[in-house]
Amino acid sequence: MNRSSLTRFAWLSIAAAILTIGLKTAAYLITGSVGLLSDALESLVNLVGAMMALAMLTIAARPADEDHAYGHSKAEYFSSGVEGTLIVLAAVSIAVTAIPRLLHPRSLEQVGLGLAVSVAAALVNLGVALVLLRAAKQHQSITLKANAHHLLTDVWTSVGVVVGVGAVVLTGWQRLDPVVALIVAGNIVWSGFRIVRDSVAGLMDTSIPPEELKNVRDILDRLGRQHGIECHDLRTRQAGNSRFVSLHVLVPGTWTVHRGHELAERIESDIRSALRDAEVLTHLESLDGPVSSGNRAQKSVSAPSADLREKARDEKMP
Repeated sequence: MNRSSLTRFAWLSIAAAILTIGLKTAAYLITGSVGLLSDALESLVNLVGAMMALAMLTIAARPADEDHAYGHSKAEYFSSGVEGTLIVLAAVSIAVTAIPRLLHPRSLEQVGLGLAVSVAAALVNLGVALVLLRAAKQHQSITLKANAHHLLTDVWTSVGVVVGVGAVVLTGWQRLDPVVALIVAGNIVWSGFRIVRDSVAGLMDTSIPPEELKNVRDILDRLGRQHGIECHDLRTRQAGNSRFVSLHVLVPGTWTVHRGHELAERIESDIRSALRDAEVLTHLESLDGPVSSGNRAQKSVSAPSADLREKARDEKMP
């Protein structure tokens, strides 16, 4: 799928945010519950986050150009970072609203109707979040993932608020409403922190996931044993859905440039087959070179046996 088509999921999130803002605001006006007000405030943040996601997905879909030779995929990390920050700000707003109500409790009105409207809004968010999570996993989009988790946080917020308001009705203790709102705020802070953490990790050029790195090493080990070559200085990073891999390939000094280049192409092809959306860069060196001999002791990724290396050196040129 073209990355630009992912913007349709952002539009879906925007539509869901507008709908739930209306429903939750109505629920608050009906009941006067500060918990339901906190729920509505978070949906407002959802709308801002969805609009940010739309903008960053549009930028991330742009092809590489002269100023951005590696593409624009990192734009997605800005979206998830902003959304994580907005989640934390929403939690602060909830706390500011809840604390005065904790000190000065107020009775709730028409609770049944208000909770029904809130549950309807939660179901809308749940449905959209599941769609976004599936799309995020399929297309490896951190923007959609952050937006989906934000909506799921909203769902849990709604569940907590419904439980809190229900408890007020059953016990008659009015302070339960703001207490639940504060608990929800704490949960939202944790969710926002995780999203921001993932965004920072992406902007810092974090290595590809361990299972993917193991696949790359396995490929290099296999080809090293087959051809009597070594690989070292393996470096990886990820940016959105893109993976970047670079390494040095050490071949016998008796090989022709053509033969070494063919093997380097084979290595790049096998890695691209193992990693989706991967760009692979290899640097060809001689096993007999003094620089290679000094570096590979500490940075070796694959090392063939002495017999294989000797066999490779003695082979005739193709």
